[in-house]
Amino acid sequence: MKEPSQSGRRITRRDFVGYTAAAAAIPLVPRSVFAQETIRPNSMFSGVQIGTITYSFRSMPSTADDLLNYVVQCGISSIELMGEPAEQFAGAPTFERLPWPRRGEEITAEQRAQFQAAREAQAEAMREWRLSASMGQFEVLRQKYNDAGVNIHIVKFGEIGPNMSEGEVNYCFNVAKALGAKGITTEISEEKAVFLAPFAAEHEIMIGFHNHTQVNSSSWEAPFSHGEYLGMNFDVGHYVAGTNESPIPIIEKYGDAGRILSLHIKDRKVNNGANMPFGEGDTPLGLILQLMKRNKYTFPADIELEYEIPEDSDAVAEVKKCVEYCRNALSDAPAPENPM
Repeated sequence: MKEPSQSGRRITRRDFVGYTAAAAAIPLVPRSVFAQETIRPNSMFSGVQIGTITYSFRSMPSTADDLLNYVVQCGISSIELMGEPAEQFAGAPTFERLPWPRRGEEITAEQRAQFQAAREAQAEAMREWRLSASMGQFEVLRQKYNDAGVNIHIVKFGEIGPNMSEGEVNYCFNVAKALGAKGITTEISEEKAVFLAPFAAEHEIMIGFHNHTQVNSSSWEAPFSHGEYLGMNFDVGHYVAGTNESPIPIIEKYGDAGRILSLHIKDRKVNNGANMPFGEGDTPLGLILQLMKRNKYTFPADIELEYEIPEDSDAVAEVKKCVEYCRNALSDAPAPENPM
């Protein structure tokens, strides 16, 4: 049976008394129940912007809305956003993960061909979507994050490079601009540097080359020679593990030259050692953060959670610990640590 509408129902004396009593009780209820003030995150400590790459939350559901929730919980106000959740928010096609044999399992030539064909079909569908995509939903995503107090300072398109068409590359730069990002991160490669330099200059969006353990102190010289909008997304933990050297001279050299888009901060042991909780490895994180504070560097230091998460914890709890470590390291009296 259809309920009578409230607007058409006669108000009885009992109703009136009830409404009046409820109205009278309102002032007795704490103001915060009705108009809670949202506490906006702020991870700028002593002038140093601490952020995170959203890859840190890969062990958890990772839609753009999920990620925003985690970031705000961690008190982080600026991020490097992985491209996939941003594109999914904007309506990109989603695909089932392609089956691939486990390590040690044999695969026939026919199975390999089928896998390759399926992968190429997915890539083509993604290319077609990108070339027709509107920037409107990316702008909506930017506003959603900004309204929550979170700035998207970088977007990561790891595959950007010579394998993309000119249209796709321009799409990536346009997405970065729609999100309000200052740069795009990808893996270090001189081939990529040659290819991307003209696009970066045209769009005035920086490319930040990310390193693993394969680099040394001179690895960025050749890529940087190809354009002024080519920079580094310097992973200090990987650098320490791969070189057994301090990353501080690299930060001083390229930070003063305006070539650092961002740092990835993690703590690793030397000799290609393991990722460790902050403060337990050989990476001089405290000294790096103090250097950034002293030199007034404006590029962000982004937490990348890669150490093993304890069974009784999760990525949000561990990133919170990393944020607190950075906060303490940027205080006036940081704990002493290995200066390398």
